[in-house]
Amino acid sequence: MNNPKLIIRFALVAEQPNPRDEERLSGVSSENSIAGIKRYTGFVRGRDLYALFDHVSLEANPRAAKTGNVTAAILESLENTPELFPFKSKGILIGTSGYEALQRNRFELNFENPESEGILDGGHNMLAIGIHMLSFVADERELVRVTLWEDMKELWEVHREELEVVKERFEFLVPVELLVPSDPDDVRAVQQFEMSVLDICAARNNNAQLTQETKSNKLGFYTEIRERLDEAIASRVEWKSNEWESSEARPIKVRDLLALAWIPLNRANEAKLLPLDISVTPQNIYRNKGECSKQFDKLMMNPSVSEPRDGPTHELTNETVASCFDILADLPKLYDKIYEDFPEAYNSNNYRFGSNTIVKLYDPSRRESAKDKTAYVATQPTTHYLNRPVNYRYPDGLIMPLVYGLKGLMEVDSDRVVWATDPVKFLDQYLGDIAGAYRLVLDMARFDPQKLAKNQASHEFAVGEFEKALIKHRSKKVA
Repeated sequence: MNNPKLIIRFALVAEQPNPRDEERLSGVSSENSIAGIKRYTGFVRGRDLYALFDHVSLEANPRAAKTGNVTAAILESLENTPELFPFKSKGILIGTSGYEALQRNRFELNFENPESEGILDGGHNMLAIGIHMLSFVADERELVRVTLWEDMKELWEVHREELEVVKERFEFLVPVELLVPSDPDDVRAVQQFEMSVLDICAARNNNAQLTQETKSNKLGFYTEIRERLDEAIASRVEWKSNEWESSEARPIKVRDLLALAWIPLNRANEAKLLPLDISVTPQNIYRNKGECSKQFDKLMMNPSVSEPRDGPTHELTNETVASCFDILADLPKLYDKIYEDFPEAYNSNNYRFGSNTIVKLYDPSRRESAKDKTAYVATQPTTHYLNRPVNYRYPDGLIMPLVYGLKGLMEVDSDRVVWATDPVKFLDQYLGDIAGAYRLVLDMARFDPQKLAKNQASHEFAVGEFEKALIKHRSKKVA
């Protein structure tokens, strides 16, 4: 439902600051006494939360809610000691710039921007409370399938009429905190409130180890990246904590993508196309992805790169950075291609990639008859981004300099970073030549992936080999 309006009723509520408090605080600041924010705190009966369950998502909460030890503890409290629940739980934090205080402790709330307004903290409490209520009307087989907030919402809608019948059973109290602008009619106060909500939300989630990437996702920094990626990759990225749910063992961490983004961004910075002098060292793309993420945020926060629209959410405005994101969209597939093709490219130079103990081969028939089975893996390996089946398993550090070497295929066209040639066709034609030269680096590092990936010289060597191959490629076309 778009822009849902709902009414929430407190059993007991206090206003902070109230009119008397505002008189006492009036001399503190000539602009606004408490950052343009008014707070209502109190207790809401479980049955009076129905409107929230009916209309509100958890988009504004930076962490996605999922079942686990936290929800299990909340459910146990609701079932065994509901009278103590309001004192054992932090409850729910709600924020919205659209509200009206009504009579009898009631508030009409209008969440015009669900991405930054709504439930800011307490998603796990809401999930557990919803499951607890559903346990009165749904059978056990349905409940065990609930893992995420979306699962609970689907079941809530299925049993909505039955829930209405048992509504009066839920007399337990839930701590609720409502944050609103100090003056909803003052445009400046509303804007100040909207810009503060994200910081408040992030601070409230600190105890839950809210990641830097989760905050950046809320700011909209990843929107342009997500829209450019193939759906097969975008759907596997954990854009915010706890969001990803799949039968696969691991999601793609968003910082993996941010690290790759610095390959074209470094190229843009070398050409002095970025509004500030900012880059990361090649080795940090492998060894320090947290630094890549911090630098990415610093770049995106620059007013010449993005601007806040609709509250805290930013919109990309810089054409150069946008072009780097176009390049980034190709890099996961190219990363996988290099990982998949490099062993045979290396072997094409009369070398034996599988002769090194760090490399394992997938070959069930040979493994069955081999005396030494340590050279083989029983399960077929897959590539990092697209899960493509491959026959060799080896540490990604061995090929990270080659991935960074793709920078040698990027050139500047006006204020954009673009591919100098089709990178897929280029790898098909020249990866063998590059792999032959790259053996020097492998030998010097003694096939140690840590030494390779953490050494800047190995990355620059790979860039040079790609650039030399590109010159060769262009000379062929001219001839």
